[in-house]
Amino acid sequence: MGAMSWWHWLIVLVVVLLLFGSKKLPDAARGLGQSLRIFKSEVQEMQRDGDNTAPAAPESPDEATPQRELPRSETGTTDTGTAATQPTPDQTKKSA
Repeated sequence: MGAMSWWHWLIVLVVVLLLFGSKKLPDAARGLGQSLRIFKSEVQEMQRDGDNTAPAAPESPDEATPQRELPRSETGTTDTGTAATQPTPDQTKKSA
């Protein structure tokens, strides 16, 4: 009684064909296949990201507090650290 016999599957197939029609079934199958492919690729991407994001233990206290990079100034140099930078004369004119 647990498994369906071949004639049960035939009845299910006929009912599905009557409900959805023969024109919509290929589109539905194609959409289902694309959805499964996208889902599979996203799961694989999440697994790869999980493997790559293992946190490394800092070797010294200086590495425990990373310094963030501040925006580039007009001279093209990059400032690092936590100190605030003074606005350039052009920036003060625009805000006034």
